[in-house]
Amino acid sequence: MGSPDVYADGKAGPYRLFVTVRPPLVIPGVAEIEVRTEDAGAGAPTISGIQMAPIPLTGAASLHPPVADQMKQSAQDKHFFTGALWIMASGSWQVRFTVQGSQGAGVLSIPVPATSSSTRGMQTGLGVLLGSLGLLLAVGVVGIVGAAARDAQLPPGAVASRQASKRAWIAMGGALVFMIAAVWFGNVWWKGEADNYARYVYKPLTMQVLLETGANGGKVLNLKIEDPGWLKSRKIDDFVLDHDHLMHLYLIRRPGMDVVYHLHPDLIAPGQFRVTLPSTPAGTYSLYADVVHATGFPETLVGDLTLPEIVGRPLAGDDAKGLAQALHPMRAEGDSCPPNPIAGPRFHLPDGYLMVWNNPGTLRAKTPQIFEFSLLDANGKPASDTALYMGMLGHAAFVKEDGTVFAHVHPSGTVSMAALMIAAAQNQTGASKDDPMASMPGMARPEAINNPGELPNSVGFPYGFPTPGAYRIFVQMKHGNTVETGAFDACATSPTSN
Repeated sequence: MGSPDVYADGKAGPYRLFVTVRPPLVIPGVAEIEVRTEDAGAGAPTISGIQMAPIPLTGAASLHPPVADQMKQSAQDKHFFTGALWIMASGSWQVRFTVQGSQGAGVLSIPVPATSSSTRGMQTGLGVLLGSLGLLLAVGVVGIVGAAARDAQLPPGAVASRQASKRAWIAMGGALVFMIAAVWFGNVWWKGEADNYARYVYKPLTMQVLLETGANGGKVLNLKIEDPGWLKSRKIDDFVLDHDHLMHLYLIRRPGMDVVYHLHPDLIAPGQFRVTLPSTPAGTYSLYADVVHATGFPETLVGDLTLPEIVGRPLAGDDAKGLAQALHPMRAEGDSCPPNPIAGPRFHLPDGYLMVWNNPGTLRAKTPQIFEFSLLDANGKPASDTALYMGMLGHAAFVKEDGTVFAHVHPSGTVSMAALMIAAAQNQTGASKDDPMASMPGMARPEAINNPGELPNSVGFPYGFPTPGAYRIFVQMKHGNTVETGAFDACATSPTSN
């Protein structure tokens, strides 16, 4: 929500790519694409070129990719490639990258949800110019018709009679009425086209939230999903598992964002989910619910709920909770953040463990980077009992202070696992068919599951803040049977600030 750009980290065969896709605001439109390749030093595979092609993620068209376009390699930075692709329809797409290099070819597909998020108005200056030219054209047409009616049949040098002049005025009046009618009907047609297009502007699913008392006396959240109308093909009964769950629900207490829950409601009927709440402090909570359609199209449903203090069930399974200090106001002034914008890159966890943000640095909006976090044990040493949390090394939620941005990010990026698996399975390489997640960093491997002690204690999340301002980053990692939640504060400046 509020974060339309796609960030992904993956491998095309032996080549690691950090991909940024900026979808168009209107469809059809042009997506801007950036790829940064890994600089692994001497002896690492080198890339000679990258081709890209836009392909629907599902359906018959996904089997017939168009001719690929060549990406442009930067003359100043050989590891940076740029390009642009037309996206012709709303829905689930993928950008398929084919890499050529010193170790042969590699393929990586990145899902891209494409929608018209708005209608674009004409620039004022262009509108004034076109309006003036249109008025000049209309006046010219009226003048030409009058001249033709008055002078067309006169011999050279003759003066038009009063009758001819009268005939010219009548013709000019008729031409003026015709031009006024043409402009009016043209405006009606254009408004109809604009209204028709507006029906294709993305309208998110809505979510009704109701707190009830369950049969055992516990407090139950009932979530009812409704479709306000967007694409006729959209359904509310086609959700698929996304890293083991049909819905991922974040509850974040406002305004301090000092309490967060990551829960997983159960589907009880088409478009209806239910979850029994754990013990919860009183307060007003913002709800963010992630679901993925069978087409691979992800959506985030939002809601608000004021809760009394709840004595509920203990956390179980993949459900998790985090507590932190209330967010300190860090509003950017102009293009700069206040001094020391990071409220501690070290977060002390309840069991004595420590979570560390390894690369806070300077943060700018619209700038892709990998946010890296590490888990340390009670002795300050790298955690040796790191475990996979829902099949990956960690989860992160990037939330803006004013609630306008929420992004649930994985080690592979902002795209959903369900969509990644659909795209990876279509790549024409044996490795991706045998293991669809083999190309995505931070994903589960059979050897890691069988030998959890071999897992690293660090995880990276590819992301870029969409707008300047203050954010809180919730990071979840697991060791043993404990899911830890750290909270880190960040302030992103304007992308053009010094």
